Amino acid sequence: MEPQRALRLRRNKMEKQQKENKIMKETDKKQLKSEPKEEMTKQKTTVEVKKIEENKEIQKKEEVESKVSEKKPETNLEKKEKKQTQKITKKDEAIVNGKDLHASKRQCMYICNFIKNKPIDLAISQLNEVLKLKRAIPFKGEIPHRKGNMMSGRYPVNASKIFITILKNLRGNVIVNGMDLESTKIVYCSASWASRPAKAGGARFKRTHVLLKARETK
Repeated sequence: MEPQRALRLRRNKMEKQQKENKIMKETDKKQLKSEPKEEMTKQKTTVEVKKIEENKEIQKKEEVESKVSEKKPETNLEKKEKKQTQKITKKDEAIVNGKDLHASKRQCMYICNFIKNKPIDLAISQLNEVLKLKRAIPFKGEIPHRKGNMMSGRYPVNASKIFITILKNLRGNVIVNGMDLESTKIVYCSASWASRPAKAGGARFKRTHVLLKARETK
């Protein structure tokens, strides 16, 4: 009887172990099945979050583009149209300031006297003749006599070049101010000392300020 009981006990133990092993396997399978599901859910949530973020970024970009489109820079045609529609306020006077010009103050002073009370185009043409040594500018002092209505004169070429550029700027200011070129004359013209930098040996460079004013004459 005793060996039969021992066999029964062994069989029961074996059956219990088999059952436990089956239960363990089933639980492992369930865990393995549940883990990928959890991973899938996590992946889904991350994908959804990314999509939401992308949608937000797209909305922000659209808002920015809409604002930019509202504040778009004007095209060239629109600018031209605006310029045409803008009324030019007519002024009575055109001014030009030439500062720190590399020219002799004495020569500039005589050129100012020569230019004064003349139309701008005529002054430019006469100074171009000075460049070609066909017309002299009247000077004072012990200077050789020249042809024309003068006693003595010189040909200040460098100063004449500078004055031609200044007169062209004055002509541009006259046009911008809405004045009539044919009826405008140089009313005021003055040359004054500018701050002159020092040379070696105590000498100084030539520097001059020049002021020109033009007005319409009846």
